[in-house]
This record gives sequence, structure tokens and C-alpha cells, in this order.
Amino acid sequence: MWRQVAADVAGRRQELDEFLRPWLERPGARIVLTGAGTSAYAGEVVAAHLSARTGRRVEAVATTDLVADPRHELLPDVPTLLVSFARSGQSPESLAATQLADQVLTEVGHLVLTCNPDGQLAADHGGRPGSLVLLMPEGSNDQSFAMTSSFTSMTLATLLAFGVAQPDHVEPLAAAAEDLLAREAEVEALAALAPGRVVYLGSGALHGLARESALKLLELTAGRVVAWSESSLGFRHGPKAVLTPATLAVVYLSNDPYTRRYDLDIVTELVGNLGPERVVAVDAADGAAPAPGSGRVVGLRGTATLPDPVWGLAGVLVAQLVGQASSLALGLVPDNPFPTGEVNRVVQGVTIHPLD
Repeated sequence: MWRQVAADVAGRRQELDEFLRPWLERPGARIVLTGAGTSAYAGEVVAAHLSARTGRRVEAVATTDLVADPRHELLPDVPTLLVSFARSGQSPESLAATQLADQVLTEVGHLVLTCNPDGQLAADHGGRPGSLVLLMPEGSNDQSFAMTSSFTSMTLATLLAFGVAQPDHVEPLAAAAEDLLAREAEVEALAALAPGRVVYLGSGALHGLARESALKLLELTAGRVVAWSESSLGFRHGPKAVLTPATLAVVYLSNDPYTRRYDLDIVTELVGNLGPERVVAVDAADGAAPAPGSGRVVGLRGTATLPDPVWGLAGVLVAQLVGQASSLALGLVPDNPFPTGEVNRVVQGVTIHPLD
């Protein structure tokens, strides 16, 4: 999927550049990354690095927040590029967010990243002036309950579109994922610890990745395994209360040398709390242990030079595999952990109220 994403973005490079240029050349413009659930976390992974790359104001605002409070989440007189992430393009909030932006904002553009060419969002914005729809490769529209390739494909496409990821990043990223999948048993062994709770931690872009990781486990186990996420520094400020002797802690280690120090500090502290068997460092530094006695290490080989939001797309496979193995261990079907429909693949039961 990722290789095809790169090829698709390259094929539309000129069109993307022409669409984005007016927004990137305006110092006062605002870029809002929006989506619901997993799609919202895609924006959180991307936002800070995209802001640093473009020198523009970039914010991740979930559609669930934007739709509920549009008068405060949208700034009427600020020119805004709304970047919408939507696997199906059918979620009520995804559709309402773009409509509210048109209603509230004086000047707005829409970049839509979706995996469903037949979705309403793609239909609303395809060929529309001021909008550009970037479709993900066929097959990325996950048929299973949880978003996996759709999440990583839309995130990678955004990183490539705005120049945070470079075309030559994609092959080592894909190779690292293939290598990790070949070592699937190494990751599934974590689920064999039968953790009652799992904590995912990360800093910067990897905090957004931690949030997505926790959601995957919660979804795939139908809530029977409690999952928590936080930043590496923020965890001590109350959320650490979630720890029990049966907790598994997974820390994504930043490739930034300064940020990495804080991630390693919490790894060391957690090893003291839980023991080395229940602390896992997911590391892009070619799988070398961060320090003796620092717990388990799952290495993403060949990604030590990639920016955090890029290598993290291979790192999140750790959480996806843990979620799948945990689901199976509980006797559930990972593709459909809610057979009676309490939670749905495309959200239901949302009433969109008109904005006066």
C-alpha cells in the first residue's frame, strides 16, 4: 500500500503543488487537520512536523470537536485549508465538518484524503473548485472493523504531499514493515503475557501514534483489555495510576536525540515499576537495546534516520499485531469484535443539528 501511495502522490505532484501553493504562500493561513477517531489521530501524528516544514499554523482538530463547537474551533476571518481524513467518507461528522467550514469560514479550501472513491465526501468534493480529493490505493479501504492500512496510507500521503516525508523514505519504511511482519511471533509474544491493561506512550508525533495504538487494542478486544495512552512526560502526572502488576507498557522511542532522553527515562522508570518483561521499547535505532536491563526491544530495522511521523507508521504495526493476537486469545474475531453491533465500522446514531 505504501509503495502505491508514494507512486500515486508522485503522479499527482504537479496538481498537488498547484493546489497547495496559494495556501503555503499565505503567512496568515491556517491548516486544520481533521477526522474522527483513528482519522483524528492521523492529524495528531502529522501536525507539528507539518507546521515546522511549512512555517504555517497547523492544528489537529477532530471532526467530533469541530462539529460540536464550530464557532470556536473555526475562526471565520482566518483563511483555512481543511485537510479531511476519512476512510469511508460516509461518517456524519466528516461530511458535516466540511459543510460547517463552508458555512462559517470566509475563505476555505478542502484537501480530502479518503480510501473510498464511492463515499459521499469524495462525491461532494471531486472536481469542485477549491477542493482536491486524494484517493488512497484500492485495497486501503479496510473491510475489517479497525482501520489499519487506511490510517497509515492517509498519514503517509499527507507527509509526502507536504514534503515532511521524502520519496526515498518509502522503501526503507516498507522494508521495515515487511521485516517486522516476518517477526510477527516476536510481537505476538507480548499478547501472550495476558495483560489486563496496556499503556502506550510516546512524545511529539509519537504521542498521536500512542493514542491510535491504544484505540486499536480497545477496539479489537471489544474493551476487554483496558488500553491507555499518554505522552512520555505526561504519564507521571496522574495517568500512571493506571498501572497494575499485570500491565504491559509500550514506549515509542523518538529518533530526535533530545526527545529520546525523556522516552528512555520513562522506560527506565517503568522497568522499576513492572519489571523488564512487561516494558517494551519500540525503537527505530536498528533494534539495538537502548540500555542494558531496559526491558524488551522491538526494532524497526533501517529506519534510524527517518522522521518520527514516518517511521512511526511501521511502528504502529506493533500495536496492530498486539491487538489482533489479544483479540484471538479472547476468542473474538478481530475483523468483527462487535458482532451484535454495539460499535460499528462506520459510526451510527449521530444527529447533525443545523447551525443557525
